[in-house]
Amino acid sequence: MTIRVAVSGAAGRMGETTCLAVQNAPDMELVARIDPTLGLELGAALRDHRPDVLVDFSLPTSAAENIRSAVAAGVHVVVGTTGFDLDEVRGLVGANVFVAPNFAIGAVLMMSFAAQAARHMRAAEIIERHHEAKLDVPSGTAALTARRIHEAAPDRPSPPIHSVRLPGLVAHQEVIFGDLGQTLTIRHDSLDRESFMPGVLLAIRRVRTQGEPLLVGLEAFL
Repeated sequence: MTIRVAVSGAAGRMGETTCLAVQNAPDMELVARIDPTLGLELGAALRDHRPDVLVDFSLPTSAAENIRSAVAAGVHVVVGTTGFDLDEVRGLVGANVFVAPNFAIGAVLMMSFAAQAARHMRAAEIIERHHEAKLDVPSGTAALTARRIHEAAPDRPSPPIHSVRLPGLVAHQEVIFGDLGQTLTIRHDSLDRESFMPGVLLAIRRVRTQGEPLLVGLEAFL
């Protein structure tokens, strides 16, 4: 069965890349590119194009409302937008919501390895670097990494996060651990937005059957 997909924020960098990936996926059909600059609003797309899944790469200020609208219409949602409060979309009924701060498989592994290291190393700090147009500081990936480290080592506070925004960057993160006479650095680099697409397509395929109304983190599907 072909999955009918709409993309919100389709005129943005991630939105454009997602649209291309969906078009090239043999089991998916791109039914709507939603973006104010393209002349198609979310409500009209949900009503007229009837997607099975909405992929949201919009803005932090609009993501929660987009999610609520889609769920109310019975449309499952895959969310890559970060910087909004997840509590705004908890408890929604009618469709499933999947949220991932980062869709790169390597970034998920980086967070997993960092949580393992946190149990054995005394201290850690996080440096995240992104392109100049990224709005949320710190990034969702860095915030989730800090939370995973704190959960693995709850006897100490969450590690500090240092954020860099510069032209030429895509998405990069280092977790630096320090202990007696040694350091350990775990680093992930996304050099192109195509690195996120296998994770996005995986989430589109799995969100309808994920088993929970709200699920966070790509590791749940790996």
